[in-house]
Amino acid sequence: MSGARFTFICGPDDFVVGRIGKDRFSALAADAADDFSRETISGFANNVAEVEATVNRFRDAVQTLGLFGGRRYVWLKDVNFLADTVTGRSESTLAQVEELKTILGGLDPEQVGVVVTAAPVDRRRAFLKWVEGHSDFTLAAGDAGDEASLQEVALSEAKLQGVQFGEEALPVLIAKVGSNTRLLVEEVRKLAAYVGGDGATIKEADVAELVANTAEGDFFEAAEAFFSGDLQWTIAALHRHFFAGGDARPILSSLQNRNRLLIQVKMLIDAGETRLGPGGLDKAGFARAQQTYGKAFGDLTEKSSCNIFTQNLWYLGKLATSSKLPSLKRMIDNQQEFYAAFQRLLDRPHDQEEMLREMAVRCLS
Repeated sequence: MSGARFTFICGPDDFVVGRIGKDRFSALAADAADDFSRETISGFANNVAEVEATVNRFRDAVQTLGLFGGRRYVWLKDVNFLADTVTGRSESTLAQVEELKTILGGLDPEQVGVVVTAAPVDRRRAFLKWVEGHSDFTLAAGDAGDEASLQEVALSEAKLQGVQFGEEALPVLIAKVGSNTRLLVEEVRKLAAYVGGDGATIKEADVAELVANTAEGDFFEAAEAFFSGDLQWTIAALHRHFFAGGDARPILSSLQNRNRLLIQVKMLIDAGETRLGPGGLDKAGFARAQQTYGKAFGDLTEKSSCNIFTQNLWYLGKLATSSKLPSLKRMIDNQQEFYAAFQRLLDRPHDQEEMLREMAVRCLS
C-alpha cells in the first residue's frame, strides 16, 4: 500500500508469518545506521497484564529517538492477542488493542519503520479491518495446513535453496509431512542438500526414499502392522506402543481413518472406476470418479477420511498397495470392531492393551 505508515503481516501459521516478517524487517532495516537503531519486541502474551506490558514497550520503542539520530526500526513480532481466545476476547485486551491502533495510526514513517507480525488472528475484528486499510498488509497462507498454503511454503523454500520440484515430488512430500510447516521447510532443505542445489531437481523418488511418513498420525506402526494382516507384528507393535506410555485412542482413530479410506478405494476399484497398479491408483480414472461421485459428498471439501476425494492420490495409493486389500465385508466388520472398541474403553480404561490385542485377534485370525 503506497504511503502506508507500517507493515502488518498476519495469518493462521505463526511459523510462516514469522518467516515473512523476518525477511520484511531485514529489508526494511538494511540501511540502519547501527544495531541500536533496530529493536525487536515480543508480542506473545499469556494474559491481559502481558498484553498491556507489550503495548507499553511498543509505545516506548517507537517514541524513542535513535542514539545517534536517524531512523529507527521496530519489529513487534509473535503477536497472539488478536486471536479468538480467552485473552483476546477480554475487554481489557480490546482496550489495549485500541491503544495499539492509536500508536500505529500516529506513526511517522520517516522517523520509524515498523513491522508487526501476528498469528493467529480473528479477521472478524474491527482492528484487523482497520489495519488492512492503513498498512502494507499481507495475509500469509490463507488457511493453516491447507495444501495450497503448504505448497507455497515448500516452493518458497525450494527457491531459496536454488532447487525445483519434479513432477509429483511436491504432492508426495506434503502427503508425507502433513501440515507441520517447520518440518516441511527442514525436509526441503534436506532434499536440496541431497540433490546438490544449483538448479537441481528434487524427484519423487528422492522424497519417497529420504522423507519419513509423519503426516496426521496415519503411519503408526500398529496401523501398518494391522493392515498388513500380520497378527504377530500387530501384537508386538501394540505392546511397544503401550510400553512407551501410549493411549488406545490415537491408534483406534488411525485404524478407523485408514479403514474408511480403504473401503472407498475398494468400492471404486470393484466398480471399475479406477485401477490399482504398482505405482498406485490410476490418476485419470480417479479424476473421472471424482467428477462422477464428488458431488455426493456435498460441501465436505476439507481433508477428511470420510471423503476420498479430499485425499492426496499418492497417499491413497500407498495405503492401497502396502498390502493386499481385504474384502469389503472384512473392512466393514473391522469398522464395527473399531467402534465397539471405543465403547469398551469407557468400561475398561485400565485394560487398553489387552482390549486392542483381543480386537486384533478377532479381526486378523
